[in-house]
Formats: sequence, C-alpha cells, structure tokens
Amino acid sequence: MKRGFKSLFSFFSESWAELKKVRWPNRKELTNYTLIVLGTIVFVTIYFWVVDIGISAVIEAII
Repeated sequence: MKRGFKSLFSFFSESWAELKKVRWPNRKELTNYTLIVLGTIVFVTIYFWVVDIGISAVIEAII
C-alpha cells in the first residue's frame, strides 16, 4: 500500500515537471491554429460531400 502511494506521488510529480517544459501557444498562435483546423474541416467536408454526390450520380446512372 505504501509503495502505491509513493508511485502515485512520483507520477504526479514527474507529470508536473514535464508540464513545466511545455511551451504553450500565445493568443495569436492559438487563433491561427484554430482557424487552420476549422478551414481544414470545412475543406474535407466539402470534398467528401462532392465525392458523395458524384458516387450517388454514378450509382443512379447504373440503376
């Protein structure tokens, strides 16, 4: 039981030490990253929508 608490404390201690090494993005970087992600989502959504319409048209032509 004693070993379990020691390893749990060690885990949180090491996790906190790793978090101190992280370089967090500032507001401008975070905004840019968010816009890139949203733009990518919109692009992929439109791409698959067009592909779906195309495949549906081909299947309708076959049937």
